[in-house]
Amino acid sequence: MDSVDIQPTIADQDELRQHYGPVSGLAEKKVLDYIDPHSRNFIAMSPFHVLATAGDDGSADASPRGDAPGFVVVLDERTLLIPDRVGNNRVDSFKNLVVHPGVGLLFFVPGIDETLRINGRARLTTDAAVLEPLTVQGRAPRAAMLVEVDEVFFHCGKALKRSNLWDPSTKVERASFPTLGRIIADQTRVGTGEEADKRIEESYRTRLY
Repeated sequence: MDSVDIQPTIADQDELRQHYGPVSGLAEKKVLDYIDPHSRNFIAMSPFHVLATAGDDGSADASPRGDAPGFVVVLDERTLLIPDRVGNNRVDSFKNLVVHPGVGLLFFVPGIDETLRINGRARLTTDAAVLEPLTVQGRAPRAAMLVEVDEVFFHCGKALKRSNLWDPSTKVERASFPTLGRIIADQTRVGTGEEADKRIEESYRTRLY
């Protein structure tokens, strides 16, 4: 595909601010440096968040994280504990944070259009005493992420309202899109979609935790 030269582009933060104008006073004041009771309750209700990390080379990664509501533990008003459940061992997020600890978290609660954003610094722990209380179905996580909170604030619901994310009428029928096994087989040219689907389904049954 030929590259497209799009002009003009915004080159720096001063130009960005000039283009968008000043931040509203309320948007600035709502940012906390600790987890208040409203934020704590939202985290306790949340079964899903997106974890954003960045590497020293400028590469970035966003990873979905989900479990039963309450899986993210609020240790105190400045610290979160997040278990890492079984995955495919790519550990893209963790490769980033061991060299650049800055992380961004975006929490969702089904049915609520507003989201919660938390920015901070993370480190990994493999301390058995820390991991054992995070055990589910007899399996403790191999590691957990400790997040030191720098910024906490609620994000308005405009994006979710525009997308109608929680509206049941917008739900896409699963059969309208190829299975993950078919996609992987097509992209990698390894095996068949049926074979890949069987492996994925087996993983879903036996390796969620």
